Amino acid sequence: MEIGRLTPISARDAWLHEAQNFTPWLAEHLDELGEVLGIQMELQGREVAVETFSADILARNLFDDSLVLIENQLETTDHRHLGQILTYLAGLEAKTVVWLATDFREPHLSAVKWLNEHTADAFSFFAVRLRVVRIGDSPAAPIFDVLARPNLWERQLQAVARKSENMSEVGEYRKAFWQAYLDRYPGDASLGLVVTGASSNWVSVDESAQVIISAWVGKRMLGLFLRGPRGTGGNLLAEIIEPYRDALEQGLDAKYGRKTDNSFYGRVKTIDLDNNANWPLAIDWLHERIQQYLAVLRSTLPVSSS
Repeated sequence: MEIGRLTPISARDAWLHEAQNFTPWLAEHLDELGEVLGIQMELQGREVAVETFSADILARNLFDDSLVLIENQLETTDHRHLGQILTYLAGLEAKTVVWLATDFREPHLSAVKWLNEHTADAFSFFAVRLRVVRIGDSPAAPIFDVLARPNLWERQLQAVARKSENMSEVGEYRKAFWQAYLDRYPGDASLGLVVTGASSNWVSVDESAQVIISAWVGKRMLGLFLRGPRGTGGNLLAEIIEPYRDALEQGLDAKYGRKTDNSFYGRVKTIDLDNNANWPLAIDWLHERIQQYLAVLRSTLPVSSS
């Protein structure tokens, strides 16, 4: 097997212009950033006006329906962008802020950490460093390094998932979708799928629940990915699947996809789920992918199931 070597390249070589090239690309690839942050996001708008400024990307967190503000810099962070972020936060009522740059000055990284420690628990701030690499003449590939995140972030996600049961509009929408799913495929209840107000359902691939399929639904997309148990950060699952990476990519028709967190082999389908007439098609797609993942994982990985 020929082994290549990762070569770093300038982000400007991949995206010549931040607003014209990088921001549109990121808006179409929020799932890649979401894998690193541990949330599923749905685009709400680009260059959203706030007074005399324009926020790069506004997205919606599919776990709790809150707004996510993403500010990009294809350069090292500066004071001007920190001030803009705080302005956007007040003007857009976002609960999560993602500051993405090719490098972070220490005062700005400290500011993000300070905000996580001193603002209300409802707010979350991320500092994400963008790197770009390639192997030989391969296409450029982005790598998102999370340099700062809220304390106990995964525990907050669990709390949000529990609270979503009581969310009137969004929770009822999700319950209706999962009920329609199980009405169409009642046998999938034996896999662990339940009627819930949360955006995601989990299917354990093995008896010890070390390998889990997370199926999720939003308003304009749905999908699934592979994850490990909560609290492991993906390290345990990475060890399990590492010897089988190529076989799984081929069998699942999905890229390994891991950046830093607990998310692997994601598949996404874009479809308007506000229109209930599209639900059967979406449910069929999700059911088929779950069955595919189960078959491939159980035949490839050294796991047992009953």
